[in-house]
Amino acid sequence: MPNGPGWAWLVVLTAIITGGIALLGMPSPALFGGLLAATVLALVGRAPTRVPSPVNVAAMAVIGVVIGGIARPETLTALAGDTVPVLLVGVATLLVSMAAGLLMGLSRDVSPLTGMLALTAGGASGLTAVARELGGDERVVVVVQYLRVGVVTATMPVVAALVYGAAGGGDPAARAGPTPAPWYVDIVFLLVSATVGVAISRLTRMPAGALLGPMLVALGLSLAGWSFGASPPEVVVELGYAVIGWQAGLRFTRESLRTVIGVLPLAGGLIVAVIAACAGLGLALSALTGTTPLEGYLATTPGGVYAVLATAISAGVDVTFVVAVQVLRVIVMLLLAPAVARLIGRGNEDRPLDP
Repeated sequence: MPNGPGWAWLVVLTAIITGGIALLGMPSPALFGGLLAATVLALVGRAPTRVPSPVNVAAMAVIGVVIGGIARPETLTALAGDTVPVLLVGVATLLVSMAAGLLMGLSRDVSPLTGMLALTAGGASGLTAVARELGGDERVVVVVQYLRVGVVTATMPVVAALVYGAAGGGDPAARAGPTPAPWYVDIVFLLVSATVGVAISRLTRMPAGALLGPMLVALGLSLAGWSFGASPPEVVVELGYAVIGWQAGLRFTRESLRTVIGVLPLAGGLIVAVIAACAGLGLALSALTGTTPLEGYLATTPGGVYAVLATAISAGVDVTFVVAVQVLRVIVMLLLAPAVARLIGRGNEDRPLDP
């Protein structure tokens, strides 16, 4: 089928599936919509061959700006005096999740590098976007990463209530957050962060630069107070997520789909183990910083930052501290990911799913 009709099918099917997923309240509906639509069309032979490189770069830049922009000046203030224990526990959560990923890499059909990228805690959209560039198989990464997000999101309110005694009644004013910037400020913030970040990444030959360059520029502007509360327009973000989903879905074959489904039981067991280990680290964070056990648990959960925010607000805990720890871990993880990927990939060539 020519690329024109193929793209038409892909866009229409993505919109339909995304709308259905959004009604179910699942995270990142456009990413899943793009992934499922592209996978279905690829399996029946009606999909475009690939996502054009400029479109893929633009999508990764948008995701980078989203991640960089969630850090605010109050993020650093919230961690004042607790930076060292927060960093130590944050690195420990990353090491635990990466170790679980390496265990998944012992599977015959998944390389250690792909396993590590698939199970590393936090930054699901960021790792999915750069998985292929770092040498992993983004098909496995996207499915396992969002399985992790789903499990964390589903279990967090239950654990918070039954284990830590969380109850509703938090301050509704905490939901408001910073005053949104005007739409034109959002657009300028996105364009400046994306174009400058991509240019810098190409000049410096930064690994995974299409995501990390814009992320660092947006992070700098936000922490300096020069973002004026801006964030990329929601419609642009959703388009970026859809493109990331397309990139993974278009590479699916029947054999690779069977392989991905086959690793899900192992991945699910490892995800549960990582969640339990991170809960233990949350108790350590609580002891080191003087926060409550519930705040330590929410701050160290391996992903699901929006569910963390909702639970923290409902429970009336220190929302700023909890989110600051989560954001710091995501940023550290994405900065370290290229170096760790090179270390793991050295001498261990990634085993692709396709023969």
